[in-house]
Amino acid sequence: MSRYVATVIDTTGIQPYIFGSNRLRENIGGSYLVDQATNEWAKEELRDLGQQQNRSVHIPHWEKPEEKPHIEDGEIAAELVYAGGGNTVLLFDSLESAKQFTRILSSKILREAPGINLVAAHQEFEWAKSRLYEVIEDLMKNKLDRQKRGRIPSAPLLGLGVTASCRSTQLVAVDTSDNDHGCPMSYLVSREIVAKLDAVKAATQNLDRTLFDPKVPKKYKIPLDFDDFGRSFGENSYLAIVHADGNDMGKRFQEHGKKYPENRDYIIAMRELSHSVYCAGLATLKDVANAIVNSIDSEGKIKGKLAIKNDFLPFRPLVYGGDDVTFVCDGRLGLELASIYLNSFKNQPAADGKPLSACAGVCIVKAHYPFARAYELSEQLCKSAKNFLLDEKKNDLSAIDWHIAASGLFGTISDIRNREYKVEAGDLTIRPVLLEQLRGQWRTWPNFTSIIKAFNEDEEWKNRRNKIIALRKKLREGTQATQEFIKLYGLTNLPPIAEGGKQVQTRGWTKKQCGYFDAIEAMEFYISLKEEESGEHLPTKN
Repeated sequence: MSRYVATVIDTTGIQPYIFGSNRLRENIGGSYLVDQATNEWAKEELRDLGQQQNRSVHIPHWEKPEEKPHIEDGEIAAELVYAGGGNTVLLFDSLESAKQFTRILSSKILREAPGINLVAAHQEFEWAKSRLYEVIEDLMKNKLDRQKRGRIPSAPLLGLGVTASCRSTQLVAVDTSDNDHGCPMSYLVSREIVAKLDAVKAATQNLDRTLFDPKVPKKYKIPLDFDDFGRSFGENSYLAIVHADGNDMGKRFQEHGKKYPENRDYIIAMRELSHSVYCAGLATLKDVANAIVNSIDSEGKIKGKLAIKNDFLPFRPLVYGGDDVTFVCDGRLGLELASIYLNSFKNQPAADGKPLSACAGVCIVKAHYPFARAYELSEQLCKSAKNFLLDEKKNDLSAIDWHIAASGLFGTISDIRNREYKVEAGDLTIRPVLLEQLRGQWRTWPNFTSIIKAFNEDEEWKNRRNKIIALRKKLREGTQATQEFIKLYGLTNLPPIAEGGKQVQTRGWTKKQCGYFDAIEAMEFYISLKEEESGEHLPTKN
């Protein structure tokens, strides 16, 4: 028998499902359930399919070498190709087996993760005559997209007669959050929120295993609520939502798979690449957590500035395990942790032998700002960084963009920049910036951090906030006003900028961009976790 069925499983409406709540526990549970639906549950239900048919299935184990039986041997009902990047790819011996699997997985999701929408696409093919790479590409690009577009949105029954509504989803409440769901607060919850709250414990245990060495006694805890992050700036508390995404990873998987005309070789190659990217994401997050832990002093403060509250790390990954990562942290750590993440990620190995790179968007907002809106802006910022790399033709590098919102956020990031950072002289901001310091390029992360360091530590600027505020005002007025400021205070130059030449240092501006406004704005929202001088850990590249 040489005719089989390829199946691709995906989910829709994930962003509002995970990030639609201002309660961290619900975000945690939502993210964990989405990952379970397309990963562990898919494996569980594949095993269940085998039991129902009294046949074997093949689920690869990363710790073991590639082993048989394989689907093409004609002895098994199904085989998992890979699960990663939000997709699950499987092979079945018949269309009926594929549909049976989809039914039992859908049933489990309806029972245990209400609110997650599953989409599946199937394609029959001849093993000996068809190229599996082309079959999977067609499924993902065409059939799966059509399934998503053609899906009829559900209209949930909001209640009959006298009912109470869930505070988070506005669906019919079935319980209260503190009724054996691990939540200290009491509020009405729907089935969807019950499932999310019940998943928090397992999600946190899984994250514990990822971030901490089980052989070493654990000193710090992972936060479960936004209030666990601690307070900053007097009565105000700020959070940073960091969204990072690998550069051209979809294209990279396509190009890697295209190199293998033999179907079994394609399967092995895709498994290896998917697993290597998964491991890279986990190792990178562990590096970020270690950077935080290693910076905590004997008084329980990060670099003597940010107090740890009740041994909770001010850092919580929400989406992770691959190149697409979202984490939340104290507002003063967001920029630094994003840069640490990007630096670590590009140093991780990948199965295709090519270096990894990514971009990050950092949105810093007050703690109780609508979380979904802040996450949406972090995605826009990440996309802005990617577009910057495309414009600079440096897509093999990494870039970072950010926005600090002391008040509300209205419109897209482009709208905000046009409204708040455009003056007669040009652009006040140099964002996005390259992570690496390149020759001839001054819009870089090392320059940004070295300027902050100069304002905070150099004798001309240290403890002179009024002087810095005056400079910020003059920068808004343009080149001439900035030069008058420099002359008035008897300065030779503003803080040095590598690869920027004298123009920026003596005028504050290039022809149309200000070199210092971003650093001044971010001074209170940046804590360096590095021992060495800011920026010196990144060598200048040609």
